[in-house]
Amino acid sequence: MPKMKTKRGAAKRFRVRPGGTIKRGQAFKRHILTKKTTKNKRQLRGMVEVHESDVKSVKAMMPYA
Repeated sequence: MPKMKTKRGAAKRFRVRPGGTIKRGQAFKRHILTKKTTKNKRQLRGMVEVHESDVKSVKAMMPYA
């Protein structure tokens, strides 16, 4: 059988931690930042964990992660 392919867009957006949880970057911090408060922009920094309802689909997109 041929190897399963990883969805390259998913590989760029998600990282699998050693414990098996998946982390992702925050949304809403790319543009139109002038109307967003400083507190809001600060809280959008860093990585967060993928919601449990989305983990199954993310793992299907990255079969070898």
